[in-house]
Formats: sequence, structure tokens, C-alpha cells
Amino acid sequence: MTTPETLSCWLSNTKLFPELDFDRFNMRIATDRYTSAAFQQHERDAIWTRVWQVVGRVDELPETGDWKEYRLFDQSYVIVRGADGVLRGFVNSCRHRGNKLCEGKGQARKFTCPYHLWSYGLDGRLLSVARPDLVGPLDKAEHGLLQVPVDSFAGFIFLNPDPDAAPLADCLGPEVVELLAPYRLDEMTPVGLNVRESLDCNWKVVIDAFSEGYHIVGVHPELLKVIVLEAGKNRFGFFGDHGVACAPFEVNVAGFGPEQQVEGIRELPVTFPSVAEVLPRFEQLVAAHRSADGALQFPDGVTARTLLQQATRDTLTAKGLDVSALSDDQMSDNQGWFLFPNFFMTIRAGEATVIMSTPHPDGDPNRCVWQVTSYIWLPEALRSQLRAPLVEVEQPGSFPYFLALQQDYEQMPRQQKGLRNQALTHLSLAREEVCIARFHGVVDRYLAGPA
Repeated sequence: MTTPETLSCWLSNTKLFPELDFDRFNMRIATDRYTSAAFQQHERDAIWTRVWQVVGRVDELPETGDWKEYRLFDQSYVIVRGADGVLRGFVNSCRHRGNKLCEGKGQARKFTCPYHLWSYGLDGRLLSVARPDLVGPLDKAEHGLLQVPVDSFAGFIFLNPDPDAAPLADCLGPEVVELLAPYRLDEMTPVGLNVRESLDCNWKVVIDAFSEGYHIVGVHPELLKVIVLEAGKNRFGFFGDHGVACAPFEVNVAGFGPEQQVEGIRELPVTFPSVAEVLPRFEQLVAAHRSADGALQFPDGVTARTLLQQATRDTLTAKGLDVSALSDDQMSDNQGWFLFPNFFMTIRAGEATVIMSTPHPDGDPNRCVWQVTSYIWLPEALRSQLRAPLVEVEQPGSFPYFLALQQDYEQMPRQQKGLRNQALTHLSLAREEVCIARFHGVVDRYLAGPA
């Protein structure tokens, strides 16, 4: 069950909305940062070539020799698991004449350049060259693949293009590590949704869209039944470049009685499909509060929210997930985590949805690539069996996202069109959008150079 230490840790590392110092944040955001090729080039040099970024999941590369390519703008890297079990990253270029070594993902005992057949070990060492008599004297130790830092956290593989980068742990900070640990993200598996697609908007439009709940009023009105948009109840935590925000998840329409509350929970799977797994136990708990004539009455302290929390805890425990270190609100409330520069995740007990956006490889600031993946905690025996493969969407609009995500998918390109109007010089943020302001503040700090 919930421990006082867990609840204290979560609460003490966050602030309620009214407690925030809004004077710290610039609430006017210039629009050229979404449309200017020069601005994106500056981001490339000052941010993307210097920061840790998620490039995959550890369980994508389980065996020796498993490798995958990661592309960033026109740069290419290869991540591979060595014979010693260590994940390493290399610039995806032969040290002889620069030919690209590999594309996509695969399995290999070594990397051999298809141009002149120079071969490299999984640790990057130059093993051999074709026709040494034609090559002449060569110090193999000086011609290994160029290595870049690779590390992992919570089951995700991180890569930093900067060979002199500070360690990932320093970048994340102790609060991020401590607060995410009880969810056991490293044991979660992509299930159902795992898709990558080009979008007609800047990569920051995606980050902005998932950094605030204000747009629920216009874009997701059906969620107003279950997400509390009350400034006094929302919580925020800022940790270095990263942060978390949470709005309580509760049936909250004025005048709702027990039956209406329960019906609101039953409707959740339309927008949050994973809730369906919890509903059978939820219905059992609800039934315990019905009288002989079927009337539903909740005693003091019991609501549809508390029953959803208990049903979630019971269901996950029965599956084998230890949720004792998670508080009751973490059973029901989606915490929105952001790891700079481009990782957004909603997470609650037993599940997470991750959204990442990167600049489009063609360099157009009005385009990006997003990847959306839903993760579920499963017993180890089921993880490989139910793992969802990555779907690469080639035809725009052809992939059926669930309702809330489809609504965002349609909204973001529409915003980009508006941002391209030259007369619009800046955005005026609402206070509820403070996480957007903070994100752009971190962007500005990187663009300004080392402090």
C-alpha cells in the first residue's frame, strides 16, 4: 500500500499552481522559432548536438550484435550491443572514406564497410582491411569507429552526439531518477500503439501541445468529465532542464451523483484504452455499494475516483506488479513528465504513453517526425509475445489513433499554418501554460551558450 515516504517524496518535490513564481517565466514566445530555418540551424548546433536524447528501448537490442541506426537531421549513428553486453554508440561512417556502414536495424558479428571492406568489431575497433598490401602502413588503433556516449535509464537508451558530454545521471538529476523509479518503467513493454510518422509542424509545436491542459476545453471536451482543470489542484515540479505536471483525474461535473460518476469512469476506455483492464474489478467494487433494490450510495470518503484507484491497485497486484511504493493518486492520475529536449510521457501505475518529436531530416522547420508508443507492465513471460512492432506511417492520415491523440494529431498542423503568418510576431501564454514557458526558457538558455 501507499507509504508516507512515497507520498511525501512526490508532494515535497512539486508545487501547487498558486505557489509558482510566474515572474520567473517569459510568457511571450516569438513565433519565428517555429518557422525559421536559421533558428532551427541554431537549435541543431546548440541543442541537438549537445544533449542526451532517447533513441530506443534497451530490450530492442537484447543480444550480442543487435544494432539499430539513429538519425538526427543528416547525421547518423549506430547503437550496438557488444560481446560484453555493453551498449555502445558510434558515428555511422567508415574511417577510411566515410561510407555509411549500415541502415535500419539488424544483427551482426562485425561491421564491414561495403565500399572497401574495412571491418570493425562491435566495440568499434578496426579489425581488418581488404588487401593490406594496397593500403600500406596503418595504425589500427587510430582508425576505430568514432564513439559517442550511450547510456540507459528506465529501460530507454539515451545517446549524446557530444563525445565530451557529462554523464546521463548528471543530466537527469536525482529527483527524476527517484520519482520515476517506483513505476518500474524498465519492465514495461510497447503494447497496441507504437507508431512513427511525419507531421506538418515544428517539433516544438508537439512539445507545447502536450505540456498544457488548457486546450482540453476546446480540443478534448469529453475529458472535462474526468480531468480537474482547477488551478488550485494542479501540481508542478521542475528539476534542472526537466519537469512534471499533474492534474487530478476525477469525475468532476457539478452535481454528479454516484451513478453519473461511475458512468464517467466507464467511458474512459474510449480515450484511455488501458482503463478497460481495470473495469471488471472496478465494477465489483461499485457493486458492493448497491442496496438490494440496486440503488448506488457511496459512504463518506468513497467516490468513483477512489474505487478506480483501488481497482487499479488490485488489478496490477494480481498481475504481479509491486505497486506498494506508488501513492493512490498515482493509481489514477496521469503525471505528465518532460525530459529535455523532446521526451514527453504521461504515466500512471502500470502504464505510460511516450511522445517524442524530432526535427524532420529534410531540415524544413515546418515539419517534424513524431513517435508515439504506449507501454504496459506485463509479466515477463508475456512481454515478447505481446510486444507491438514499430509502424512507420507513409500515407499521412492513414493511421487510426485513439480519440484524444487523433484530436491532437489534427490540431498541431493547423497551429503551424497559423504560426506562419508573418504579422503574428509572438504567442501570449496563459498561466496554465507555464510548462511551455519553462520549456522555451530552457531552449533559450542553450541557444545563449554555456553559462
